[in-house]
Amino acid sequence: MIEQANATSRPRVLVIAAHADDEALGCGGSLARHSALGHDTAVLLMTDGVGSREDAGSAEAIRRGTAMNLAMQAMGVQTCERFDFPDNAMDSVPLLEITRAIEKFVDGWGIPDRIYTHHPGDLNVDHQLTHRATMTCFRPQPGRHTVREILCFEVPSSTGWMGSGVGSAFVPNWSNNISDTLEQKKLALRAYDLEMRPWPHARSHEAVEALARHRGATVGVEAAEAFVVERIIVA
Repeated sequence: MIEQANATSRPRVLVIAAHADDEALGCGGSLARHSALGHDTAVLLMTDGVGSREDAGSAEAIRRGTAMNLAMQAMGVQTCERFDFPDNAMDSVPLLEITRAIEKFVDGWGIPDRIYTHHPGDLNVDHQLTHRATMTCFRPQPGRHTVREILCFEVPSSTGWMGSGVGSAFVPNWSNNISDTLEQKKLALRAYDLEMRPWPHARSHEAVEALARHRGATVGVEAAEAFVVERIIVA
């Protein structure tokens, strides 16, 4: 739908994710596709992704930042900003504080036409809070510009690990064809090699590609990323 936006303006696509690598895992192929279409793309990250680890130090944070920059280049992302909310402890921060941080970024960057963010039924607490803050920030209000499209992505090794009966299941009802950009997604994930795991871990390179191939096969294309629609407003 976004590809049919007003030709006089470049559609704006914003990804709001908890940690650097979530964006590549969840919608890296879609990001690369938007970039190839000439859309304005931005990624907003909530934490440094390493602060909760017992042996984490400044060097590891720097390495994660370097990996993030390489991944953004691979996906063609134009703008990336990372906040310093506590890693794997975002529930220790008032939701209002997280929401206001997102609002401040958007005030400077612009109102997005489409947002990609975490699915609410996710095992990771940072993912859950990122989703809640996103939906709070972009709640539809008369008299204000309302974001027309909000899609929730899956993160291998997190979304699929939520116990049955807890939260909402990830049942996709939207697919993006990433047959032409799967290699860029894989390149972005190679930048995050330290975060990847050996097969048959769900966050292995092999598992991520297998998921993309499976999501593609369900809709008749070579590779796809699947999403749950939170909001679609047809003009």
